Amino acid sequence: MANSSGLLKLGTLVMFVSMLIMSFSHGGQAQISCDTVDNDLFPCLSFVLNGGKVAPACCSGIKTLLSLAKTKTDRQSICSCLKSVAQSATDGQLKNAAQIPHLCGVNIPYKISRNIDCSK
Repeated sequence: MANSSGLLKLGTLVMFVSMLIMSFSHGGQAQISCDTVDNDLFPCLSFVLNGGKVAPACCSGIKTLLSLAKTKTDRQSICSCLKSVAQSATDGQLKNAAQIPHLCGVNIPYKISRNIDCSK
C-alpha cells in the first residue's frame, strides 16, 4: 500500500513538472521517457509530500528536464506519463508542488492545477 501511495504522490510532482515543461513550445519527436521523468523528479518527492526545504537535487532535476524537453512532443509525453496518477494528488501536495518553481528560480506562465491539457 505504501508503494501505491508513493506513486500517487510522485504523480503530483510529475504533473507539476509537466506543466512547467509545457510552457516552452517547439515541435518534434518525444525523446523523454517516464523513467527519465521519475528519476529526475524523485528528489522533489519529499518536498511535495512534506513541505519544508526543497532539495538542491530537486531543482537540478527540474532544470535537467527543462533542458531535455526541447520539443512540444517531449513536453506532451512527459505530461501524459503520469497525468492520471496526478489526478489523485491531494490539494496540499499540489500546493507544495506549485511552490517549487519559485523556490528553484524557474518561471512558469500558469497555475499548477489538476486541469492541465497535455495536448497544448
